Amino acid sequence: MEVGGLPVELWQLILSHLRLPDLGRCSLVCRGWHELVLSLDRTRWRQLCLGCLQHRHPNWPNQPGLEPPSWREAFRQHYLASKTWTKSTQDLEASSCLSLFRRRKGRRRLRVGVGAEFGSLRAALAAASPYDRLVLLPGVHEEPGELLLKVPVELVGQGRLGDAVLLATIEQHCPTARLCNLVLMPARFTSLLYKTASGYVQFDNCNFESGQLQIHAPGTCQVKFCSFSQSSIHLRSVALCVLENCEFTGSENASVTVEGCPSSERSWACKHLSVLAKSCAAPVREPDPASCAVSWGESPPGPLSACQIVVGEERSSFLSAAGAQALWSSAQGDMEFVENLRAAKEEEEYPAADSNSSGSDLGSGDEEEAQAAHGMPCQVLPGAAHSRLQGSRLHALQRDLQLKSLQQELQQDKEAQSLANSLQGCIIRQCLFRDGKGGIFIYSRGQAKLEESVFRDLTYAVRCIQNSKVIMMRNDIHHCKASGIFLRLSAGGLIADNNIHSNCEAGVDIRKGANPLVLCNKIHSGLRSGIVVVGNGKGIIRSNQIYGNKEAGIYILYNGNPAVSGNHIFQGLAAGIAVNENGRGQITGNVICENQWGGADIRHGGDPVLRNNLISCGYSDGVVVGEHGKGLIEGNAICGNKGCGVWMMSSSLPHLINNQISHNSIYGVAVFCRKDDASDHPPGQGGSESFQEEREGAGGENDPESEEECPAARRPISVALVELNSINHNGAAGLHVKSNEALNVVANVIHGNGEGGVWVLQSSQLTRLANNSISSNSRGGVLVGAECRVELRGNGIYQNSSHGVVCRGQGLIAENDIVGNQRCGLQLLAATNVTVTKNRIQSFWDYGIALFDEAKGLVQENLIFQGRSKKSILRPMSNAEDCIIQNNVLLTFRKRFDVECMLINPPARPHLQGAAPGSCTVTGGQRVSSITSRVDGGCHNHGSIFCTIL
Repeated sequence: MEVGGLPVELWQLILSHLRLPDLGRCSLVCRGWHELVLSLDRTRWRQLCLGCLQHRHPNWPNQPGLEPPSWREAFRQHYLASKTWTKSTQDLEASSCLSLFRRRKGRRRLRVGVGAEFGSLRAALAAASPYDRLVLLPGVHEEPGELLLKVPVELVGQGRLGDAVLLATIEQHCPTARLCNLVLMPARFTSLLYKTASGYVQFDNCNFESGQLQIHAPGTCQVKFCSFSQSSIHLRSVALCVLENCEFTGSENASVTVEGCPSSERSWACKHLSVLAKSCAAPVREPDPASCAVSWGESPPGPLSACQIVVGEERSSFLSAAGAQALWSSAQGDMEFVENLRAAKEEEEYPAADSNSSGSDLGSGDEEEAQAAHGMPCQVLPGAAHSRLQGSRLHALQRDLQLKSLQQELQQDKEAQSLANSLQGCIIRQCLFRDGKGGIFIYSRGQAKLEESVFRDLTYAVRCIQNSKVIMMRNDIHHCKASGIFLRLSAGGLIADNNIHSNCEAGVDIRKGANPLVLCNKIHSGLRSGIVVVGNGKGIIRSNQIYGNKEAGIYILYNGNPAVSGNHIFQGLAAGIAVNENGRGQITGNVICENQWGGADIRHGGDPVLRNNLISCGYSDGVVVGEHGKGLIEGNAICGNKGCGVWMMSSSLPHLINNQISHNSIYGVAVFCRKDDASDHPPGQGGSESFQEEREGAGGENDPESEEECPAARRPISVALVELNSINHNGAAGLHVKSNEALNVVANVIHGNGEGGVWVLQSSQLTRLANNSISSNSRGGVLVGAECRVELRGNGIYQNSSHGVVCRGQGLIAENDIVGNQRCGLQLLAATNVTVTKNRIQSFWDYGIALFDEAKGLVQENLIFQGRSKKSILRPMSNAEDCIIQNNVLLTFRKRFDVECMLINPPARPHLQGAAPGSCTVTGGQRVSSITSRVDGGCHNHGSIFCTIL
């Protein structure tokens, strides 16, 4: 009949009453009929698939309400898988057609049960021929002793699942067998349900209760649509086996144990299992870019006002929380000194200019030159150009730090791609593990691959130890009582594209030399840390979303040394990354945002490399270097945090180089001398974790492995070093020092900060400030408190809103350019004892140098440019013997050309040794600053003669 002879709906109604063989014959009639048969996918094919007693819903047990893409294809896969057991070696040796006819002709159906031809299964097995089907009638079949399968047979329960119950212990001695639609329980005085050491066994739609399956190489198995209640599977050196759509509940130990290296001796079934595993493998998902993007909006963030991170459809503003009032109050004590000092000095009336002043008043006709002279620093300081560079740098970070998908990672990483495609050991797919002690236990060089499975309400999901390997992709692991995934003793593998959340301990726990690849996971909402790397643990942690954990997103300690890159770590209730107790690690290219504690927290011997990260919008400090913390902190953008950009303890030994530290609410960089208390650890960074074993076994510097991955480029330092950083537009001082240890501050740009450039309020050891550009800060350039030891050399201190340098401490001020500041260039207050030499100092409206009673020291060989007020040096007469002023050169502005050229020879400071004029580069070729700018042939055409610091 022609298909067009009847409406399509009528044909579909007719065909929906056909049995499976008839549907197959109809689909072979012609293309039109074939398409009609395919159109029955949601009706007849669905009925056939769900009506088969040997199968369950294709998405059971995890998503039984979710329909498959094609019911016909799902039914076809079930049918092909159920026939795998018949394709043994003997069949492959003969013609496929002849073997098919032989099996059909000789295969019998033997019934076992009350009223059947066989009263017991043992009797039926004794009479069975190869490939016979033994049907167990409804009821309980108990077999004392051990049953031996000597010929390939199929054991099938009649009726619905649960009607036929078999109490027996079965050992297989034949090449292949199949059990279907049965409830299996162990015989008395044993827990063993089924054992095979040589053949292949297939379990379809069975329930296992209170027993164990043992599969030893070269034997193998396929288990599909089965339930395990207080039961488990033990696999020993199995080359390849497949567990699909199974449910494991109530296990007292691990539900699946994988022991031993996969055997090189592969049985006949491995070929078919491999084809089956590949055909059922789900493709790698390409996530929606909107679900993992970090967005700053379209315009460059001038003052950083809003950072947003998007996860799914949830969006939160990083700067929406209330201000960090508690952190501000802790800084009030330091600010009081500065405020009192400012109030006292502003109330004083300066005496008349001293006799050393030369030149006459500038007339009104010179007002234009005066304004030009006073405004010169504006042309050369990092104003709009600096903001533009900062915006472009953040946009470059946004582009470079996009979260990669798993597909992109696999394309770039051949090792990860090889692991993702491997088919060895135990393959577990779309299974459910719940309400028991453990999920999967892999040890002694075992190997397992887990895909699209759910692990919930267990003690642990996966334990992988002793050089074993686990590949986990697209699994859901949550509400475990301990860690979700636990790797130790040189274990490895691939953990990719999993959803790991709400676990009581760490989401992923890496210890004792374990070295996995952890890629593209969502690790969130944990009651402890997201990832813990402990006790010489390693690993590559890349392109993960780690958020909402109660403790540190990534916690590294006791010589843990992972490579952490390209992750988005945000919205944690403690630190983003914590490195403690001699932990190390290469932490590069991460986005660390909106964490309650420090974006990165380094304490107690932690010595990581923190490079090229975006650390922003945190509710506390950007980077915290606590007691005895170390590390190289290089090339990071640390901005928009509610606390300080970098908070350091004076007992720490970090190296800060080439970082952009801007728009933080309090200090840009703060150095304090307060000791950490035992109770002072933020959550997730204290002694609450149980790491006693790792603590005892940690070798510290004596560990032979501890130096194997130390980058050769790191130069050793003996004093904390802050160099080549851009510290700008922070709410309080750019650099705040209250330290009892030495500190070197070299070649930094400290610009536009709200409460001054550099405050040194306590410094019992020498604080050295060299070759820095300190400009346009709201409350002066440099403030040195009483009894502080400082050395200022080679700095450029320009156009700050108050005094250039205020000092009441001790030390040396040499070879600096202190020009264009709103008040005095240099103030030496009571109790000062410094040497001031070879500086160029200019203040248009006030004194170049102002000395007050009881100030001591030596002021000599300075070049002082007088401003409009003709004030050069304020010198009290009461302490002439204690303060020596000699050989200073005083110059008066007469022409605009003189003003523009006063910093020509040598060029405007700071100067960097070995740097070409106009530029400075550091390791890696990154352009940090344009240190000097000199107009060839003189200062003509209104060209700038100061340095431009970027």
